[in-house]
Amino acid sequence: MDFDLESLVHLEQSFYDEGYKDGFDHGRIHGLIEGRALGREKGYEMWEELGFYEGFALLWKAIQESKGGRDDRIVHNIRHLLELIARFPRVNPSSSETSDLDIPRLFRQIRSRYRALCATLGVRPTLRASASIQTQEVEDPGNSPPNERTLTRMIDDTHVSAPQKDYSF
Repeated sequence: MDFDLESLVHLEQSFYDEGYKDGFDHGRIHGLIEGRALGREKGYEMWEELGFYEGFALLWKAIQESKGGRDDRIVHNIRHLLELIARFPRVNPSSSETSDLDIPRLFRQIRSRYRALCATLGVRPTLRASASIQTQEVEDPGNSPPNERTLTRMIDDTHVSAPQKDYSF
């Protein structure tokens, strides 16, 4: 009888290694798919917020140009905000490319410049796509005045729909 006991000793470890390899390969594929979906969602949120800031700056730039009397601080803040937004990458950088651009740092600078512009204009800033601030306002509306989003949500919550007509015979 030709029976190899050595292979039986390592049988459990060989099954473990085979399962680990299969699970790792499966996780890599699904992680890539989920990562792309999450990246697309977060990228959309960031661009929504950046678009709001750019539109805000362009609106106030047009107002300043039409008024004729230019406030240098306002013009400087608008120009600097638009320059920061222009530096934000327009394409998805590949993981193989090396980039010296720190996106979270640039985003913080854009938000800071937006707040500075709002302070200069005397306008209350609203951080549009920042999820943590939106949930804080919805959970505790008592510590800050309601913005457009919370007012709309409050109106929707108190809206009473008209009774449905029954057309059945």
